[in-house]
Amino acid sequence: LWEIGSRDASGNVLAGDALTHDTKDTYVRAEGRLVATVGVSDLVIVETTDAVLVAAKDRVQDVKKIVDALKASGRSEATIHRKVYRPWGSYEGIDLGSGFQVKRITVNPGSTLSLQMHHHRAEHWIVVRGTAKITRGDETLLLSEDQSTYIPLGTTHRLNNPGKIPLELIEVQTGSYLGEDDIVRMEDVYGRDKN
Repeated sequence: LWEIGSRDASGNVLAGDALTHDTKDTYVRAEGRLVATVGVSDLVIVETTDAVLVAAKDRVQDVKKIVDALKASGRSEATIHRKVYRPWGSYEGIDLGSGFQVKRITVNPGSTLSLQMHHHRAEHWIVVRGTAKITRGDETLLLSEDQSTYIPLGTTHRLNNPGKIPLELIEVQTGSYLGEDDIVRMEDVYGRDKN
């Protein structure tokens, strides 16, 4: 990316919120926060929600050794990412604690999540942008920004974005088990297996 990128006068390629001083021939990618450099050269610096990588440009191929070390030590960063992409959009983990989890969910325009239920968790959805069409049991709700709903444990539900802009909502999960494998799908437009 450094080789094909648009370089500044010092030979740096900057993507995202990056600020440099006395920095040369360096690639900086900042996806979520400010990355500042001082007095460095020939580096690759990549900041994502999952991790920060700082490597000499001529050693970036060795990142595989870091991944192997993460796997060998059983670290979740090797396989689980904070932002997860799905056919309907994405979700990002914001907070996690004993008996609760908070996610930011983005549903693409016209997309629909599976009709599903959970054995071990309840969910509270707060719409922060766009319009949500929600199936909750036998009810159908249409919610817009600043509105919310509660999905009790064991209740069949579905989320749909009928709008023309991305739907963004905050999901607060509570329960004894919050794993992604606690999804029982009844219907899925993307052909994913029913659990």
